[in-house]
Amino acid sequence: MEHASHTFARLRPRLQGIAYRMLGSVAEAEEVVQDTWLRWHEAGHVADDDGDPTGWLVTVATRLSINRLRAAKVQREHYPGIWLPEPQLTDSPASPEQMLERADDVSVAFLMLLERLTPEARAAFLLREVFDVDYDELASTIGKSEAACRQLVHRAKAQLRDERPRPPVPPDTHLRLLTRFAQASVNGDFAALKELLAEDAQLMGDGGGKVQSFPQPLFGGQRIAQLFFATALRYPHEVRFETVRINGEWGLLRYVGGALESAQTFQTDGERITLIQVQRNPDKLARMVRDS
Repeated sequence: MEHASHTFARLRPRLQGIAYRMLGSVAEAEEVVQDTWLRWHEAGHVADDDGDPTGWLVTVATRLSINRLRAAKVQREHYPGIWLPEPQLTDSPASPEQMLERADDVSVAFLMLLERLTPEARAAFLLREVFDVDYDELASTIGKSEAACRQLVHRAKAQLRDERPRPPVPPDTHLRLLTRFAQASVNGDFAALKELLAEDAQLMGDGGGKVQSFPQPLFGGQRIAQLFFATALRYPHEVRFETVRINGEWGLLRYVGGALESAQTFQTDGERITLIQVQRNPDKLARMVRDS
């Protein structure tokens, strides 16, 4: 039993990573991992011929995630306003190169893009393109032929190709832009805010029906600058920002009156901010409140 627990603990980050990228929810991903452990325990800690249980565990976690995502897609059709993934604070990577690599496959923008795929296509794409699973293993995991899996991955790549988030800029450049944006927001410097935002910038907010947010994306750098300027006017000396790594890239936590009000992730072209995704749903911020 001790050996099994040690083995599962070693594989947990991989299973958690698959489930989170599938579901966009830390809590649901943890439930998938727990269910995987229970099924492995009930099955007698099965393993492949070489004694490695990785394949079995990945298969169970993936299929559980597919089933959960099918149900979640129905629920998200009735979600109040815009649905955004639950953000998570991430540890500091060893190098800027690792930070770029991590942000490319777990950023909030990328998880949003994956929402366009069917559950099976999402699983096939992630296992192949992110976790580098061979097609024979992928076929066994998904329960389809290798040819069918190749077709799933091919179609998913084609579907995402034109709209996949642009490659992230160097982390230091991204951080400098966010730092300037946070300072301008706190100071209520409308001119600086407008200068930092692309003319066609977009803002998406998730309030989950619990707090006020925009039901549709907000377009235009000037309108977005006005929104942040208005917050500074409404809460003078009460707004502060904390720079943190969210989903592998630099983001901002905004506090109002000492309480965490939102987690904000950004896309930039290296010179201007092109997209802001603002998570305000208290249920999706609860874990960050505990961890921050």
